[in-house]
Amino acid sequence: MLLSSTCQDTVTFEFTLLTFCPPGPLLRACVTVSWSAGIVTRELIMRSFIAWTICWLVVFVSTSGPLAAADWLSFLGPTANGKSTETGILTDWSDGKLKLMWTLDLDTSYGIGAVDQGRYFQFDRVGDVERLICLDAQTGREIWHADQPVAYRDMYGYNNGPRSSPVIAGSRVFTYGVAGRLSCFDKTNGKLLWTQSLNEEFGVIQNFFGVSCCPVIYKDMVIVMVGGSPAADQRLPLGSLDRVSGNNSGIVAFRQSDGKLVYQLSDELASYSTPVIANVDGQDVGLAFMRGGLLAFDPTKGKELWHFPWRAPRLESVNAALPIVRDNEVLISECYDIGSALLEFTVNDYQLLRQDPASRRNQSMRAHWATPIQHEGYLFGCSGRNEPDSDLRCIRWSDGEVMWVKPNRIRTSLLWIDDHFVVLDERGHMELIKDSSDAYQPVTEIDLSEALGDTEGPFLRSPCWAAPIVANGLLYVRGANRVACFQLIPPDGT
Repeated sequence: MLLSSTCQDTVTFEFTLLTFCPPGPLLRACVTVSWSAGIVTRELIMRSFIAWTICWLVVFVSTSGPLAAADWLSFLGPTANGKSTETGILTDWSDGKLKLMWTLDLDTSYGIGAVDQGRYFQFDRVGDVERLICLDAQTGREIWHADQPVAYRDMYGYNNGPRSSPVIAGSRVFTYGVAGRLSCFDKTNGKLLWTQSLNEEFGVIQNFFGVSCCPVIYKDMVIVMVGGSPAADQRLPLGSLDRVSGNNSGIVAFRQSDGKLVYQLSDELASYSTPVIANVDGQDVGLAFMRGGLLAFDPTKGKELWHFPWRAPRLESVNAALPIVRDNEVLISECYDIGSALLEFTVNDYQLLRQDPASRRNQSMRAHWATPIQHEGYLFGCSGRNEPDSDLRCIRWSDGEVMWVKPNRIRTSLLWIDDHFVVLDERGHMELIKDSSDAYQPVTEIDLSEALGDTEGPFLRSPCWAAPIVANGLLYVRGANRVACFQLIPPDGT
């Protein structure tokens, strides 16, 4: 029971019930009860009883039938693993059954958006500005947008827009641009609250493909990879990552409210991955797959705990997939040379359980930019660097044994929901498959690389590299040219 407000004649209490119904999300029901100060009557007792009864009814209704809808506030969802708790999905997408709700034309970017309280937030580049766009999640109507100047040119000819997704925390939205600008906006109206150019502040030598890390919300902080270098390295050519050194800014945390520096740690350089927060033995541990390997740190104090080296020897190799955590084990994977490694870890140390053999042909999982998804002791995802050597596969978590392979020779990204995977390939073909470790089991599909509705040419233009997301029954997917919203869970549950 929480005292929420007082006045001369009335005292108002808010009864809040919290319950967790596995595998569902946290559900909250609140009822406010007021009465004249100093008078406790049977009416008060009855109101209190009614309040709690309503709370339990709300929980019962919310957990019967399709699971309660949920927002998608950050990259790869609320637990940073690409899994949704929603149920009741449509399993037949033929003949227009997967209803298109709206589309938004995009200019230059790679990332998918975030969803909160009926609003969809997309981060894009238009001309010489990075633009955060806020839309009505149901209709696609623009509510506001906010622009900031950007100057970035990709070294290898990829597009020059942001790679990351916006992240929402309470009343704030955070973005981390391709040139290292970390910004905080008011979620309601797009007002810029604070911004910092971290590449300039920490002396970051531009890497091969720009800043790709998404902000991570932890307590009252926002945590990002930076990976700056000392002044002596600033004369080195762009991309000279074999020659630059760190300056204790591999991981940097800022206060959410005003952008004030909280801590910084590690001489590691940034990768294209995003840190995750795990809990082991009751203590939170930050896990960041940096350029040189897996860094474990205390996310509260900013203290390095341990480091596991893991990077392919070639200069232009990248670490991009997120660390995948299962209980007190973590798997990291790259696609260039060395593949995957599975560690058992504590707060202060780690033990290598297994690693892929040297031969790429015999490696169990070679994740590139798409993070595989762990489900019930198996790992599902795309293995391979490029189209000729890529496939969709399932491996056993414990020993890396390959359970099945779909030799589609094209890169894919996944979303898990309601005992299925939504699989989007980089050309725009999307399918729904069962989450079975026994065999590849397709359920339904739609080819978004073709014209859809009134569109001319490909509905989604390649590359489609961002993993799809789901929020409140709506499925969001994107290609190079647009983001599209589909109704994956019918509102009537049928």
